Amino acid sequence: MEKRSMINFIFNKVGRAKWVKCFLLFYLFTFLPLTSAAQIGDHRDEFAVGVSGGYVFSTIDFMPVVPQKQYGGMLGGLTFRYTTEKYFSSICAIVAEVNYAQIGWQQDILDMNDEPVINPQTELPEEFERRINYVQVPLLARMGWGRERKGFQFFIQAGPQFGFYLNESTKANYELSQRNISSRASRVINQETMPVEKKFDYGIAAGGGIEFSIPKAGHILLEGRYYFGLGNIYGSSKRDYFARSNYGNIVIKLSYLFDIAKTKNNKIK
Repeated sequence: MEKRSMINFIFNKVGRAKWVKCFLLFYLFTFLPLTSAAQIGDHRDEFAVGVSGGYVFSTIDFMPVVPQKQYGGMLGGLTFRYTTEKYFSSICAIVAEVNYAQIGWQQDILDMNDEPVINPQTELPEEFERRINYVQVPLLARMGWGRERKGFQFFIQAGPQFGFYLNESTKANYELSQRNISSRASRVINQETMPVEKKFDYGIAAGGGIEFSIPKAGHILLEGRYYFGLGNIYGSSKRDYFARSNYGNIVIKLSYLFDIAKTKNNKIK
């Protein structure tokens, strides 16, 4: 218990502070062109909206460790983009999204020989997964390079993301009271019966991708993104079981945006 408390203290006081400071510096310098360009950049005043859909591969970083596989779920929602400036060759924009996301974890239940644990009642390898549904709201600073109206553009974007818990469901092929705990290499099982305690999630999202623009038709975007959660789904105080329980998500998504407002400038290509 003392060891887990020490890990919890170090991670909360040092680890997360480091991540937050690094992110704030990155976010500051990402937004710096937006503020500087207001005076020396090539002005833009463009607004686009659209829809997106994709797939999320998620895990939860438990401490004590819970062996896991990637849990796959769907993601979809609305995207809003406001393009403000072209600063030298960088096209600067702010992106907001509202997404429904299916995330969670899938346990990798193995014995000491890295073989699946067989349940004595079902005679099947034990399987357990938890799906947790969220409304996620990323707020991203974006920089792009390439064509704006016709052709390809490469972009990167990063910013904070907030998650609002909706509900959860558990899927297991065994009765929790009849788990084959004695054969498991990991005896960490509390998470199988613990519902989510922290309903609000927050963290850092960053990624990049390509955009293909078609005049009068819109923009098609393919993006890869990583989300690092700074919040926990369970309590992390000295008296709680888990010192850490934060998300790590890999997102692959396809989006379609259409222009609502466009800058009148014949030089924009």
